[in-house]
Amino acid sequence: MSSQKKINSWARKRTSQDSSSYQTRLSAWRVKEDLNDSKSISKCGQNSTVEDYEGADDQAENALQIALRYFEKGPIKTSQNKEKHLKTVENVAWKNGLAPEGIDILLSVALSGKFGSAVNTRIFKCMIPATLISEDSVVKAVSWLCAGKCSGSTKVLFYRWLVAMFDFIDHKEQINLLYGFFFASLQDDALCPYVCHLLYLLTKKENVKPFRVRKLLDLQAKMGMQPHLQALLSLYKFFVPTLISVSLPMRKKIYFKNSENLWKTALLALKPRNPGFPSEPLKLMLTNVYPIKRKWNSHSIIPVLNSCNYSKESRKKRMNLSDYLSSNGSFPLEQLKSFPQLLQNIHCLELPSQMGAVLNSSLLLHYINCVRDESVLLRLYHWLSQTLQEECNWYKVNNYDHGKEFANFLDTILRAECFLQEGFYSCEAFLYKSLPLWDGLCCRSQFLQLVSWIPFSSFSEMKPLLFDHLSRLFFTSSIFFKCSILQCLKELLQNWLLWLSMDIHVKSVRNSPLETTLGGSMNSVSELIHYVGWLSTTAVRLESNRTFLLHFILDFYEKVCDIYINYNLPLVVLFPPGVFYPVLLSLDSSILNQLCYIMDRYHKNLTAAKKNEFVHKTKSEFSFSSKTYQEFNQYLTAMVGCLWTSRPFQKGLYIDPEVLGNASVAEYKKSLNLVHHPAFLSYTVSFLLQECPEERKVNMSSIRGKKWNWYLDYLYSEGLHGLKHFIRSSIHRSSVP
Repeated sequence: MSSQKKINSWARKRTSQDSSSYQTRLSAWRVKEDLNDSKSISKCGQNSTVEDYEGADDQAENALQIALRYFEKGPIKTSQNKEKHLKTVENVAWKNGLAPEGIDILLSVALSGKFGSAVNTRIFKCMIPATLISEDSVVKAVSWLCAGKCSGSTKVLFYRWLVAMFDFIDHKEQINLLYGFFFASLQDDALCPYVCHLLYLLTKKENVKPFRVRKLLDLQAKMGMQPHLQALLSLYKFFVPTLISVSLPMRKKIYFKNSENLWKTALLALKPRNPGFPSEPLKLMLTNVYPIKRKWNSHSIIPVLNSCNYSKESRKKRMNLSDYLSSNGSFPLEQLKSFPQLLQNIHCLELPSQMGAVLNSSLLLHYINCVRDESVLLRLYHWLSQTLQEECNWYKVNNYDHGKEFANFLDTILRAECFLQEGFYSCEAFLYKSLPLWDGLCCRSQFLQLVSWIPFSSFSEMKPLLFDHLSRLFFTSSIFFKCSILQCLKELLQNWLLWLSMDIHVKSVRNSPLETTLGGSMNSVSELIHYVGWLSTTAVRLESNRTFLLHFILDFYEKVCDIYINYNLPLVVLFPPGVFYPVLLSLDSSILNQLCYIMDRYHKNLTAAKKNEFVHKTKSEFSFSSKTYQEFNQYLTAMVGCLWTSRPFQKGLYIDPEVLGNASVAEYKKSLNLVHHPAFLSYTVSFLLQECPEERKVNMSSIRGKKWNWYLDYLYSEGLHGLKHFIRSSIHRSSVP
């Protein structure tokens, strides 16, 4: 209670110091309205419709002034005037928004307890800013909270309003000084979720103290694992990891409820109507409001790069950069133009209050990439989370009129992810929420690229949220969509392997997805590969071994076959039989050549793994099972039989004799090799015709002995390098067929 009194006296003292300047602004505002009245009267020669319109606006402003004076003085017994003035304030607020001075008056009225809770609720719901909100008004409002004259429901509304309007407040330095007061309010169960949200937005590293951590842990023990408490504890842990030893859920998607629903529609409606509305959009600018039609622009979703302290007054006075830096010690983002400037001022760079602005700045992305400050990423994740998960509901209502513009916005996010080589957790949560409602058409390219940048995590956790929905789309879509998904999953695997290979031996301080055992990480990668194998096996049957599909499947396994050598990770996963055998019997030579290359790389990776086991002479946790080697040897035997020894499928594959009879293949066990394989028949005929161009019939059985070696050289000269590597590594050429 003593702390509240201190804050109360401090806030009132500060308010009294600024009262003269504020009263001057308020009187100037009222004089300005009176001048507007005189101007509207003098314009009698203009068009009558314009006069009527301006006259109506002036009347509304005059009525607003009268209403504000009424609320300042306090309640009068006649309730008719109260209702009339309240409707006046509501109409003006929802039409044009309220000036900073008007909001200041209404904040004091609502929190001073002059009126009942019903009136205060209506006042808060219509406190829509036309431009910005003065920081002084918020400080004075907090002093009214200390007076304890308003009800609990009014306090809840105030905190909800403060969170929703956080980005409209012109400065936040003095508000941050009230951090201790806000933190003390956590003990109120009704206020706790909204106070946590406000603290999440305000918290800096210097705000994290041991006693606050203890208080949060006590609250968590009392209230249970509440999302809002977990959010604040997670933020504290990122700032000072040594203070918090308890484990926290690292992959929570949504911590806070949307506090902006009461005011969002009005804010969106004000932007096209009010020229004084801030040019840089805030985090409320994505949802379409019917029937207002506004032109989408991906740049309008992303805030304009703007420093908090680099004010319009500083630009108007044309302050020297040295003067500016000496005044507050930070470098204004507006003057950051080159990479050398970034290097010189990286220690005093002040990031924008709207972190979404960094998406359009390559220099700030450099800063984020170099200065691994987790608080920066957390702020960016918060902005993206608000924008994608809560404000963008195009996937809810199937309204794709502005799909191109939204695709441009997603492209901007993807460029940032590619630049940072890191996926955003907010985008991952957006995918989990929207994928069940996605039709596979709108923003397809962007959507699948977002999937490819999902941060590494447990596959078993992701499967019901993402991959189960993706598989339904996969099986019911065209072959081109199937290939797009396979390409996307190949890029996802590549990103996971890169992250694991770089960070698997380093325990990251930040919220890393790699805070798990190596065995757990390998299991997740293995499960992803088996999932793609299952998709591929089914797709091969559905699409009848289409060559186009087989190329994308083998592209994926080109990444898989080299995991042990290229990424230094103890994992080798082979194709499923439903992929291997259709590829082995493919009619396309490029497919078979690609298979030969992959089998050669599998051979080298398994050999390297076996040698490594012999060198260390100890049984490692990640020793490959004998089943993997047996399966590979079975595949290798089948390939050698089909391409070299003319003895295919001695083990592991049964072909119905009736099928062979219908195909007129009597001696199938001796009729398949490099000469007779369907994929190489065109090469065989071309080779024989080079020797005897006038012959109308060719004798394929003549290719043996030295001629066999010439035929191999011919195949190599035709670009079948995968076949060349396979034969040299897996076949001992002591005898030639």
